[in-house]
Amino acid sequence: MSADAGVLTPGVAAPTVDLHSHSTASDGAHPPAVGVELAVKAGLAAFALTDHDTLAGIPEAQAAADAAGLRLVPGVELSVHQDATEVPLLGLHIRDVSALQSRLEVYRDRRVARAEEIVGKLRAMGVELTVAQVLEAAGGGAVGRPHVARALIAGGHVKDSREAFDRYLGAGKPAYVEKERLDIAEGIAIVHEAGGIAVIAHPGAEGRRERIEPLVALGLDGLEVRHPSHSSEDIKRIMALAEFFGLVPSGGSDWHGAQHGTRVLGGMQVPQAWLDAQDVRVAARRAG
Repeated sequence: MSADAGVLTPGVAAPTVDLHSHSTASDGAHPPAVGVELAVKAGLAAFALTDHDTLAGIPEAQAAADAAGLRLVPGVELSVHQDATEVPLLGLHIRDVSALQSRLEVYRDRRVARAEEIVGKLRAMGVELTVAQVLEAAGGGAVGRPHVARALIAGGHVKDSREAFDRYLGAGKPAYVEKERLDIAEGIAIVHEAGGIAVIAHPGAEGRRERIEPLVALGLDGLEVRHPSHSSEDIKRIMALAEFFGLVPSGGSDWHGAQHGTRVLGGMQVPQAWLDAQDVRVAARRAG
């Protein structure tokens, strides 16, 4: 299947989908139902909600999608590690949403503990910030460093997120706390146990044969080919890898609330044919 699969004859618009987005259930700017509303306005045939380490937004998104007649692909984005490298792993087509959410609650609690440790380091440096302020910035979603940054901005401690990470939160900075690691083999396994397929998100320059081949042996199902961070050369190379290893292609805007550019919902023009290929893979996984 080529990177342009799903394109119809000139002048005829091919159905498109967006299989990577975030809501206020993690670090997105809008509630899940708003994502559905915007997906409908964009004319998408399907929309995946893939919040970080949580499926808490799926029930709201599903209700809104059902009411709008839009197909929702339940998903999640897990932060996993391949050796010493952090790798974003998309779990798509999750069937057992509540079971996987319960399992991820453990990691959610660890995220809060990490936020508490970050706040402790900031306070030791004289930055008057509280865990409550960070949790308020998270709005009930899975807390992460972007929420600490938002709390720092709201408190007038930094002017923007870039300064927050450059001064305090980035790797090697004084308030950095490393995330507890989830091995990629375990990440793939729990996605499969929940009835889904495992897809490496925006592999970019890391999307090369020597890094992907070991993951195929672990049961990797797909690669995110179209992503705002990918160049045209990245897209060609990653699609070629997917074809070589028999993996399904995926793609999406990685929407967090953008209103312009390629990061708006539907901005990556992902063909529905890729979703059809995923459906075949899902059926095979569940049958096997």
